[in-house]
Amino acid sequence: MMAPDINNDGVSLCGCKGIRRCLLCEKYKGKTQAETREPEETVHHFLYDAKTKLAVCKDGEGASFSFPGVFLWENFISEEEEKELIGSMDQDVWNPSQSGRRKQDYGPKVNFKKKKVRLADFKGLPTLSQKLVLRMQQEPNLQGFQPVEQCNLDYHPQRGSAIDPHLDDSWLWGERLVTVNMLSDTVLTMSLEEGVPERGLVGVTRVAVRLPRRCLVALYGEARHRWKHAIQREDIQERRVCSTYRELSAEFLPAGRQAELGAKLLNIALTFRGTPV
Repeated sequence: MMAPDINNDGVSLCGCKGIRRCLLCEKYKGKTQAETREPEETVHHFLYDAKTKLAVCKDGEGASFSFPGVFLWENFISEEEEKELIGSMDQDVWNPSQSGRRKQDYGPKVNFKKKKVRLADFKGLPTLSQKLVLRMQQEPNLQGFQPVEQCNLDYHPQRGSAIDPHLDDSWLWGERLVTVNMLSDTVLTMSLEEGVPERGLVGVTRVAVRLPRRCLVALYGEARHRWKHAIQREDIQERRVCSTYRELSAEFLPAGRQAELGAKLLNIALTFRGTPV
């Protein structure tokens, strides 16, 4: 079943560490999200157009520019499938995570700093993901996609849920990051702190990618490795659940230095018999 938002002491179920903040710890620790943010001198705002694959200036004054590396698949899952997936997730425990999120992990235990991977209690991806992965693989942009990790994240406005701008690891995780967005629409904010000097944009540059409910979004290329991605607190208006799937990097694939370990991870993941670890 779902874990409660707040325990008796109000903060014990808050997963925030360091500068991370959610509404729970802002209430009980007294420091707001705004106080932890660095001031930004110049911010350029763009909106991603999925049809033209352009980043379009929000105020209409700046020039649009090509924004490769985003693949959007609307209505990837049906209403019935969404209901089934959420129902299954809510039967398991949601663990507190950073910035007001809750999570469920299906994957190996990884120490990214030391570059170590342990199989630990990893038994595979969840059963209901099998048909979704097969569907993904029918799309040319996702041909050969074989995920070895699935992370379910639960966002809610009452917790002030968000995720800060970041780049996903590229030592273990491969070229494509694939996310299924459920329960509500939201916005994926892509950002470059140094701007886009080749386009004459100096200062923080942000591109908002609208994610409709039940869509799939994949990041690859520059959108995966150059642009940071985030979900801002103000873009969570209702409960939102997403599942992010990650494939292996070349180091863990055939002919890679750790191909043997990669094969073990794939064999376990694709049994689709997993439970959260």
